[in-house]
Amino acid sequence: MHFVDAKGILSTNNGYCGMNIYRGCTHGCIYCDSRSLCYHFTHPFEDIEVKQNAPFLLEKALRSKRKKCMIGTGSMSDPYMHCEKDLRLTRKCLEIISKYEFGISIQTKSDRILEDIDLLDEINKKTKCVVAMTLTTYDDKLCSIIEPNVCNTKRRIQVLEAFRERNIPTIVWLTPILPYINDTEDNINAILDECTRVQTKGIICFDMGLTLREGDREYYYAALDKYFPGLKERYIKEYGNSYYVPSPNSGKLMKLFKDRCLENGIMHTPDECFSFMQNLPEKFKQMSLFDIQ
Repeated sequence: MHFVDAKGILSTNNGYCGMNIYRGCTHGCIYCDSRSLCYHFTHPFEDIEVKQNAPFLLEKALRSKRKKCMIGTGSMSDPYMHCEKDLRLTRKCLEIISKYEFGISIQTKSDRILEDIDLLDEINKKTKCVVAMTLTTYDDKLCSIIEPNVCNTKRRIQVLEAFRERNIPTIVWLTPILPYINDTEDNINAILDECTRVQTKGIICFDMGLTLREGDREYYYAALDKYFPGLKERYIKEYGNSYYVPSPNSGKLMKLFKDRCLENGIMHTPDECFSFMQNLPEKFKQMSLFDIQ
């Protein structure tokens, strides 16, 4: 990893702020879109860029904000990668978010988030906290191939359950679903069973498939050659260089997904899930003394 001083830490969109403390990732997921060349990485993806001044920039930004809002992190780089164990920059930023009474929407695949459960509980009691976990593959052996350097799905479900016990709402990202690998009814049903059991608030699934772009595609195809011999050639024949790579079972699996969510009162459209994650209730948006200093 290497350290930089960033110029800014928050990006704002319609009152919602995004934050990425790290750039790159060490989880090694074979499908990771963040590897795509369009994101203009100037360093190897596993050589994590650490925004060492992130807490300073965040405090400066939140101190001057006139309205409270939700702050989201984890969309590009997991805030609980291996380096977070020692650096604790995510922890420091959460402490600042709690101090200034903003909301947090945090996305991860790692059970390391449990180290901050008390702090996230504190934020949720003051304003709002939403914890999002990615679940793609219920089978442990297959999960260790697809997402090799992070805890498996069953452990992530335990994490979701721990947050439910604290009354902290959770969202599941059921994506991506890889054609001819994890695009089965058994896999989807097993994940949905657990989402229902742990009372997940919502599930995000745009469709059953994945996206491939330059940079991401090459890494994914190398993994197919290593773990699923012959599958790369099938992809090339069926999808060519298409950006979107749908599962041939997409229609059937999406119907299954929507029906199960409706039966169990789980939010399932991306719009309603994003709205829940990104919107802070009006009662928390009032100015405080911090806002006018």
